[in-house]
Amino acid sequence: MSMIFIGGSREIYELPEPAITRIGAIVAAEHGVLISDASGADAEVQGLLAGYGYEHVGVFHAGKEPRNNLGDWAAYHVPSPDEGATGDFVHAAKDREMARRADFGMMVWDGASPGTAVNMLRLAIANKPCVIYDLARGSVATTYNVEDWCAMLRHAGSDIRRQAEARLTPDERLALPG
Repeated sequence: MSMIFIGGSREIYELPEPAITRIGAIVAAEHGVLISDASGADAEVQGLLAGYGYEHVGVFHAGKEPRNNLGDWAAYHVPSPDEGATGDFVHAAKDREMARRADFGMMVWDGASPGTAVNMLRLAIANKPCVIYDLARGSVATTYNVEDWCAMLRHAGSDIRRQAEARLTPDERLALPG
């Protein structure tokens, strides 16, 4: 069973039809799904999976309890190693863990979310394919490596790339081209 890290932007509250179709194929193939407890795209995907009655799902969360676990699936608590972490940095450890455990990724991106961009990069650093539904450009692309990620981020603009890079660990930064 392949493990698929599914994620997306918190500002997305409606999944595009091609992403819904792909999730249906993931369910039909009985792949494992690794997903966050965030609102937006993650909760939308959770709702779809719960509607299927799908069981092969793990929900990763940084807080004491998941914010969303719509299918009452196994929950994996991954606290931030930095006691003083705030904001998005609190959730970085669980995102890294999902990228580490995954064989593939699928992201629904609004073209602006630096958090989703960083998750795509984490998969690219490990040379794990990631299908990206880029709603800002109305396109679907697959990244296989860091070069693909860099090409995708050129369309988002330098501000999004700067915001994404600000969230990286020093080791993750080293994977980026000069």
